[in-house]
Amino acid sequence: MTDAHSTLAFWVTAPGRGQLRAEVLPQPLAGEAVVAALFSGVSRGTEALVFRGRVPASEFRRMRCPFQSGDFPAPVKYGYASVGKVVAGPPELMDRVVFCLHPHQQQYVVPCEALYAVPPSVPAERAILAANLETALNGIWDAGIVPGDRVSVIGAGSVGCLVAWLTRHIVGCEVQLIDVNPRRAAVAQALGTSFALPAEARDDAEVVVHASGSAEGLALALRVAAYEATVLELSWYGDRPIPLALGEAFHSRRLTLKSSQVGAVAQPRRVRWTSRRRLELALSLLDDPALDVLINSEGSFEELPDTLARLAESPGDVIMHRVRYV
Repeated sequence: MTDAHSTLAFWVTAPGRGQLRAEVLPQPLAGEAVVAALFSGVSRGTEALVFRGRVPASEFRRMRCPFQSGDFPAPVKYGYASVGKVVAGPPELMDRVVFCLHPHQQQYVVPCEALYAVPPSVPAERAILAANLETALNGIWDAGIVPGDRVSVIGAGSVGCLVAWLTRHIVGCEVQLIDVNPRRAAVAQALGTSFALPAEARDDAEVVVHASGSAEGLALALRVAAYEATVLELSWYGDRPIPLALGEAFHSRRLTLKSSQVGAVAQPRRVRWTSRRRLELALSLLDDPALDVLINSEGSFEELPDTLARLAESPGDVIMHRVRYV
């Protein structure tokens, strides 16, 4: 157990290796607060790439997360889904449950403006989904999904499931969640969407959102897209090259392949929306117990080095892993 002036943080010490390291906890200055972590979430796709040292050198600067320490590939302290309680700081924040885009760490000191109050109706255990829901929300804005669209979502990880869940609330939208894992059918049912294995996927989607992180998933996205459809790419592949058959029907069907990344607010909303407003909306939308189905793995903070090594090597059926601090 650390003393009152130190804390433990998770570091990727070398590609494929992690460690809990002691750090000095600075005294908070005016306008800062001390947060004691309750839970954090492992954003498995991105964090597995970071853990394996697969961030391309061209993205070292752009891939930095808030409050990251160290540099890619390692040693680096990385993560962005922490939920905790304010234990020191301004009176109006004391004892508040907050979300912060902070790496996995027992306690940390951050500026107050980096904290987001978790609505009372949202359990702290579920609030770890906020960062991924923000990504899904931004993706929907980038894709331009409107009422009545037929939407296929490929990849039933946390982001793909959240895109499907959000889209099914848009009036008139028909949403199909597609994944190679047949056990994801029960997840789709809990979220209120239909499900298909790749061989059963319909081929008339006006918008396809790809979030599987695989070349096969992206190829499927092009196959199931309807004439003049938009294929939105939400996966991030790190330094892995992805082949794409653009010599087939891509041109004759006049498809649009578009990228989305949460680092900037989607262009259609950028004039009126800030990143803060977007994340606050994501937190408010977590007021739905159906989303608990996405957090299907949990372990202690002390186990995190072994847990991340396992998730990076063979994630199995895990959608979102929750790290427990107390």
